Amino acid sequence: MKNVFDPLTQEQGQEKGQTQAYQHAALPDFVTSRVERYFHERVQHTWGGGHIMRGRIPGPDALHLSSNDYLAIARHPDIIGRMADTLYADGSGLLMSAIFLHGECPLLQFESRLATYMGAESGVLCQSGYAANTGLIQSIASAQTPVYVDMMAHMSLWEGVRSAGAVPIAFRHNDAVHLEQQIARHGQGVVLVDSVYSTNGSVCPLAEFAEVCERQGCVFVVDESHSLGTHGPRGAGLVVELGLESRVAFRTASLAKAFAGRAGFITCPADFQEYFKFESNPAIFSSTLLPHEISGLDATLSVIEASDERRTRLASNAAWLRDRLTELGYNLNGSESQIIALEAGTEQRTIVLRDALESRGIFGSVFCAPATARNRALIRLSTHAALTDAEIEKIVTVCRDIRDEVELNKWSSTRRLGDELSQRRRHREHHGANSAVAA
Repeated sequence: MKNVFDPLTQEQGQEKGQTQAYQHAALPDFVTSRVERYFHERVQHTWGGGHIMRGRIPGPDALHLSSNDYLAIARHPDIIGRMADTLYADGSGLLMSAIFLHGECPLLQFESRLATYMGAESGVLCQSGYAANTGLIQSIASAQTPVYVDMMAHMSLWEGVRSAGAVPIAFRHNDAVHLEQQIARHGQGVVLVDSVYSTNGSVCPLAEFAEVCERQGCVFVVDESHSLGTHGPRGAGLVVELGLESRVAFRTASLAKAFAGRAGFITCPADFQEYFKFESNPAIFSSTLLPHEISGLDATLSVIEASDERRTRLASNAAWLRDRLTELGYNLNGSESQIIALEAGTEQRTIVLRDALESRGIFGSVFCAPATARNRALIRLSTHAALTDAEIEKIVTVCRDIRDEVELNKWSSTRRLGDELSQRRRHREHHGANSAVAA
């Protein structure tokens, strides 16, 4: 195979319409072999020369279900206006690490406001949800610390364990019993879960996990990226909704979901905030958020606090769509949230599903390895508060019409659903027979 990193010649540059050739240092085989393997094994062999993430270009009437803007506030005039005013007034501000900030600066003021909103003593703003998770775990775990991770937890949590030099110990998804068995085997440590899981929309039974962590003396960390803004009073999150603020040691969140911005956040005790800023590598070695980003997030929080109607509409839209798709025979893998996954299984089947949806104007997000387990690729449909009844009906109609085209009956998730239903039926029959004998 041709070396994909061969320096570009003048002739090649002219073919591409470039006015000059670009040169780069030759890369060794251990780099080029990985790149070539990607193009050969995935792009050419598995994806047929196309790209699984790049289907059709959405038209003006396309229905977008790929954004994490769950409350549909990304274009809210109050948010855009605040950001624009600050950008004109302050530009990019002081370009330095946030560890140098002190006094009454907007970033520290917003940290305090967001922590109060989430029912926490204190909090830390980070450059992203990814930086929040990796930085937090790096600052609370070490090579000697067992770190228990739900097998479907976000990749940034797994990366945090690696950054800490610790060994992750997986437990079955949403299985508190298996978690406790793992802790009994390996000892006291840190437990990592998502409140709402980003690939399939399932919700963590947080109260059960809090009980396990209390019994076993473990640090409980909950990533609320997909529940902050959408769940709880005024959108304060699932932990607040369940009254678990005092039983969860740390909450993290990406502010690029319902908050429609670019940042991450960690709730923590006041003394930990100071410690984190001088212990976490992402905090130390990254520049601070920019002034217009902070003012935008501050305006967003005000909008979210006043968005009960949007949250109600979001929950209604999601429940309605989940029910209708389940009736059509789709296995939604236990989704109880605004995230709905159509799990086609193999990447080839997922491309067929993508094309069937997009050709009819429905655009979701393709998830495949490493975002999912191998052969559990899917299209994620992210519902939002602005969806109309007519748009939901369109989604349902399209998903009904494409079942034969995408061979829904051959999906591994469909077979699993059939097995689960058969098992439940046998259980009911067995229970009924035992009740009759007892009578």
